[in-house]
Amino acid sequence: MSKNTLRILLIYGDDEFALARRLKKVQKRVDKDGMNTTHFDAHTARKEDLNMAINAMPFLAERRLVFLEKPSPQYRGKNQRADFIQFLESVPETTVLVLHEEIDGKKAGKNWLVKWAQKTKEIARAEAFMLPKAWETKSWVARIQKEAQSQGGEIDSRAAARLAEMTGANTRQAAQEMTKLLTYVNFARPISLADVELVSVSTAQGDIFELVDALGNGRGKEAQAMLHQLLDEQDPFSIFGMVVRQFRLLLLTREVLDNRGNVQAELKQHPFVAKKLASQARHFSISTLESIYKRLLIIDEEAKTGKATLDLSLDMLVMELAGS
Repeated sequence: MSKNTLRILLIYGDDEFALARRLKKVQKRVDKDGMNTTHFDAHTARKEDLNMAINAMPFLAERRLVFLEKPSPQYRGKNQRADFIQFLESVPETTVLVLHEEIDGKKAGKNWLVKWAQKTKEIARAEAFMLPKAWETKSWVARIQKEAQSQGGEIDSRAAARLAEMTGANTRQAAQEMTKLLTYVNFARPISLADVELVSVSTAQGDIFELVDALGNGRGKEAQAMLHQLLDEQDPFSIFGMVVRQFRLLLLTREVLDNRGNVQAELKQHPFVAKKLASQARHFSISTLESIYKRLLIIDEEAKTGKATLDLSLDMLVMELAGS
């Protein structure tokens, strides 16, 4: 083996499903039968046990595989980190050490272990697996189409955009829905928009869009019924976050439309989603959307300070909008 053989693999991010899938692939590639694999949690692992596992010779194989979960929080002091980095740099070429942990996207850039892995390319590699960004539907649609390919099928862009809308940022659910859809079309043709509408279960993210659409079209009772069903099935704070997201997108869309801009280009949305946002935003004036967004900020503050319950505030907001 050369001196530049990869020894350290840091797998991190906030996409739990993608992280788990990547770890399985590493296991399959390096040590399929698991005879040379050891798992550790950095919080409970003893240094001598970790050192022994890493320096042990592989049994009837080229390399050993060692997984170490959540390492970065365990080494907080400057000296502790320096000692751990020295330990990492001494990992023999006969071992692949996989460091893995969930790290929020905002914190990843400042994480000391991520920084080390990114600059130590001779022996280490850092791989990020982040949830799709809430506002960049276009990139999420591309990931859904890639997921279809990885499962041995295809999905057209409009269908992928609808599935992205339905599943929000839930990558695990998107993958599960993809399996269901590909099975439905028997892998014989690309998944269509009609297939998604017929087969996939609409999630809260998709229902929020329908709720706002009902409000914009004057279907107040229908909007109230949708809200009550959502509140019965899911946490009010989760529902509230999706309502805020939808009205923020509509406010941005309305501003683009009023300035005669291109919604798809300026908001980085898939053409199918951009068309739906533009259609929905036309039901609201810019002043109305600004008022709604300010009201949502007040609702958030009142809920966090205990002045009002979130479910009641949402119900009152829908009633007011339905009657306006």
